[in-house]
Amino acid sequence: MAGFRGGNGGGMQNMMKQAQKIQEQMQQAEAELEEMEVLGFSGGGEEGDETVVIYMNGKKVINGIEFGSKISEMVDLSDEDDVEMLEDLIMAAINDGYKKADEAYKEKMGPLGNMGGLNGLL
Repeated sequence: MAGFRGGNGGGMQNMMKQAQKIQEQMQQAEAELEEMEVLGFSGGGEEGDETVVIYMNGKKVINGIEFGSKISEMVDLSDEDDVEMLEDLIMAAINDGYKKADEAYKEKMGPLGNMGGLNGLL
């Protein structure tokens, strides 16, 4: 075995370069998701007619919430049923935003998900 040199050292180097490139692409995609704005809606049939709007980034960090003008007509905060309805509208808007953020994540990260089984190396 004294003469054995490993034979395929260049293949390992290429694999490490590929892993580094994939890691850089993943970091770039993560940064893009963090900067992306995703809107979640509830309570309206047409755009601009929403009752609740949730603002979040592509990594599902909620940055803001906005109530449309309909809320003041619909909700009496002293009425327990109205408060429950408002909570449901907020949750629906959050879930809508999460669904959109998941789609954005799959779009950005999907192609990088199974790159030659290198995930364990990154």
